[in-house]
Amino acid sequence: MIIFMVTAPMIQQGVEVDLPQANAPAMPSDDKTMIITVTKDKRVLVGEAEIPYTQLREKLVANHKIRQEKEVYLHADRALPYGTVVDIMAILKEAGVENLGMVTDPVSGENP
Repeated sequence: MIIFMVTAPMIQQGVEVDLPQANAPAMPSDDKTMIITVTKDKRVLVGEAEIPYTQLREKLVANHKIRQEKEVYLHADRALPYGTVVDIMAILKEAGVENLGMVTDPVSGENP
């Protein structure tokens, strides 16, 4: 699975997520690429549709768009445990994702 970094300005979501920071160039915005948002309280949104965390595997593996396009942007809150993010990445791999973009905020001059 190829992982690339995407900076947050390209994402226009209504759910507040405290993204990790990374020194990576902004990727061009592609409104067709699926965005999966995970909040610090493990609320999961696929696009704008909320999915219960307990049903995530079932829903993502059955998602036709993911199987067809094989690309997803993961918009995960920095407060999530590392293991949770890794579990979600494993589910995405099972669902057929080959290109996973990790959405981050650009690095500022100060430490978080």
